[in-house]
Amino acid sequence: MQLRRSETFVASRVNTRRELRRSDLLITQLLTLMKTKNPLLFIASIIILMSIKSFSVARNSETIYTVSKDGKSDFKTIQEAVNAAGEKLDSKTKIIIRKGTYREKITIPATKGIILFEGESATETIIVNDDFASKKNTEGKEMGTTGSSTIFIFSDNFSAKNITFQNDAGRVGQAVAVLITGDKAIFENCRFLGFQDTLYLKGEQDVPTPKREIRHFFKNCYIEGTTDFIFGAATAVFTDCTIYAKESATYLTAASTQGNSKYGFVFIDCKIEGDAKPKSVYLGRPWRPFAKTVFINTDISNVIKPEGWHNWNKPDAEKTTFYAEYSSKGIGADKEKRVSWSHQLSKKEAKEYSIKNILSGKDNWNFKIE
Repeated sequence: MQLRRSETFVASRVNTRRELRRSDLLITQLLTLMKTKNPLLFIASIIILMSIKSFSVARNSETIYTVSKDGKSDFKTIQEAVNAAGEKLDSKTKIIIRKGTYREKITIPATKGIILFEGESATETIIVNDDFASKKNTEGKEMGTTGSSTIFIFSDNFSAKNITFQNDAGRVGQAVAVLITGDKAIFENCRFLGFQDTLYLKGEQDVPTPKREIRHFFKNCYIEGTTDFIFGAATAVFTDCTIYAKESATYLTAASTQGNSKYGFVFIDCKIEGDAKPKSVYLGRPWRPFAKTVFINTDISNVIKPEGWHNWNKPDAEKTTFYAEYSSKGIGADKEKRVSWSHQLSKKEAKEYSIKNILSGKDNWNFKIE
């Protein structure tokens, strides 16, 4: 039986009251125990009491909204659900998105708390728009690459699973599907569809003096495009992902890593496939001088050029970028033909590229959807 929104709210209130009654009873019993003269029992009572209070807060801190095209959920559009999400840093909002194609241009403001998008199906829950860089906005000015994105994620601690993010403008130049400036975004079992500039991991690229390193984690995702379709300044790990070079593709990545960042884009146990012509696509080129991109245990198909990397016609960048591989396999993995200024990591060096080393940071981020 499916409850209406109001019925769900009432049921939630009833369950919450029951939880509170149980907690109040336990607290009363513990307060009685705390009067004992046994010091060990007194300390144990305090610890249990603190745990109960913490558990109660955790259980009651998540808000859940549903979105569906048929109007039978809390909202008909994803943006409406985002607008309703909490703005406290410790607030948690799960937005369950039913199957359907949602043609929207979505903005998640930096003021939002923790938000999770959860789709019913990665292939049938689709967020899509068709803006592109040279398209005119309402003021008659070109949108630019940044303005073309289908979704803007400015908040920290955003996560998504089982969703397709798409820009279907076609072969019209830069047309972003996802743009992220917030920290600690996680994507699991998601698809990113587009052509040029599909996934923009912008980070603090345009900040004159960057104050923090922006980190992201992609697990079991599919990312497609033609030119520079994974690009930006953030630090990002891609594990068990498929990188698909579409027909007429040229470059997979275009990192603009900050000069003080140890890591840039790191691909672990991924596959590079596509229907581009054999030996026609580069692994990457440097959008900024300190670009860093590393492929570890990657299965590389024949679409990749033997030389692997391009300097974007900037010879000086060969001295400042860091492009490397470790244990690549497949037809396109011939390390003997890679450009001389790229690197092949040793086993010892490759161990430094654990997900924890790359992403945990000073705050010990656990890079998991909770």
